[in-house]
Amino acid sequence: MAETTVNVRYMVDDVEAAIAWYTTHLGFSVLTNYAPAFADVRRGALRLLLSGPTSSAGRPMPDGELPRPGGWNRIHLIVDDLSAEVARLRGAGVQFRNEIVTGPGGSQILLIDPSGNSVELFQPARG
Repeated sequence: MAETTVNVRYMVDDVEAAIAWYTTHLGFSVLTNYAPAFADVRRGALRLLLSGPTSSAGRPMPDGELPRPGGWNRIHLIVDDLSAEVARLRGAGVQFRNEIVTGPGGSQILLIDPSGNSVELFQPARG
């Protein structure tokens, strides 16, 4: 079966800062860069759209509410060695929302991008 691209849009405060964070810390590559309005980056089948305040996605809704970063929805990236990734990212100064949490399906931790969006790193349980 051919790989399908999954597109996710994150609102960000600063497109250039978001590009730098995702490419430096999580191994994404830049597809297009129209900063300060918009860029998109890719990791595997995930295309992450980074939309700044001046992008079309940043325009007010009919009720006047402005789209903004943050919240609890997140992209979920699978890693082979969560402890090693956490150590590497802590060494690079990346901000975490919590400590590693382990359950029956595996272990996870939440990172915070420069705009306050969550990214989950997940290591499946060894079966």
